[in-house]
Amino acid sequence: MEDTALRFFRSAIETPSPSGYEEPIQALVRQYITPHASEVRTDLHGNLIASVGDTEGPRLLYAGHCDQIGMLVSYIDESGFVFAQTIGGWDPQQLIGQAMTIWSASGPVPAVISRKPIHLLTPEERKKVVDLKDLWLDIGAANKACASGLCRIGDPVTLDLRYRELSGDLVSGPGMDNKTGMWTVMEALRRAATGSQPLRCHLHSVSTVQEEIGLRGAKTAAGSINPSVAIAVDVTHASDCPTIDKQKFGDISLGAGPVIFRGPNINPGVAARLIELCHSNSIPYQLAAIGRATSNDANVLQIHGGGVATGLVAIANRYMHSAVEVISLEDIDNVAKLLSLFAGSLSAADDFTPGL
Repeated sequence: MEDTALRFFRSAIETPSPSGYEEPIQALVRQYITPHASEVRTDLHGNLIASVGDTEGPRLLYAGHCDQIGMLVSYIDESGFVFAQTIGGWDPQQLIGQAMTIWSASGPVPAVISRKPIHLLTPEERKKVVDLKDLWLDIGAANKACASGLCRIGDPVTLDLRYRELSGDLVSGPGMDNKTGMWTVMEALRRAATGSQPLRCHLHSVSTVQEEIGLRGAKTAAGSINPSVAIAVDVTHASDCPTIDKQKFGDISLGAGPVIFRGPNINPGVAARLIELCHSNSIPYQLAAIGRATSNDANVLQIHGGGVATGLVAIANRYMHSAVEVISLEDIDNVAKLLSLFAGSLSAADDFTPGL
């Protein structure tokens, strides 16, 4: 991975992007991809769309959502403690004792989130899973007036956005879901644009918004691009750690390459092309199956308009929707390589209609 690409990835992990509040990370994406794209635009919904290639060729859409789960300030009490609702799917247990940041108009406000200490819990309370209403944010304010001067209702909140290097090529931090996918679709465009052969397709790499609250950005992006082929990139659960049943969830490991999905939400020709490209270019890959509509951008891309030939490539991720999500840098590098090769292989001669 090139140094500039790695710096972009690290900066993305350290940049806030709760669903509906993606402007800071989209500014970062725009700065990185503009030198390599023919056109970069932001639509009314907030999706950032970078385009390159033959405008007369088939329209190819790559979608990687940039939003992450977060919280939203909803109440400040008289003592200056801040309460928040969730954005996206949280396990409240993951929030206890976490360092947080409230992103106010005047800048980041450090906070901690917790509950009363175990020593003060009743025996009944100790047996229960914590409820979100029993957690609060402490920003060190003396009273409501002080707290209200630092943040206000509707300000987004994230976990402390740390990027930590582990052993080997593994890295950890919140927001790997799905800034990894966003990075791969932008990096794929950069590589495709600088390749030795001109593209025969019109590639649109989209940093989609609001995936965590209903796949909303991918739906509107498809509406403006109207692709004939689309590939969503998101994370999937790694099963290479204790307590996860591989028979139920599949055999997925960090460092074993892109995860190519097969199933009814996936066009068989697109999946076959991705597998073929891995074989012919010595890219390690893993297979995963899903027998229903996916819970990511591939869902809405497939059923846009009269139908889109849709693929799903995933990145193995441990501890999803937590402060310590873990991924492999080699995996995301290989996903970007695979996507750039797919774009380079696509031409007007391709027909992914099943059975043809």
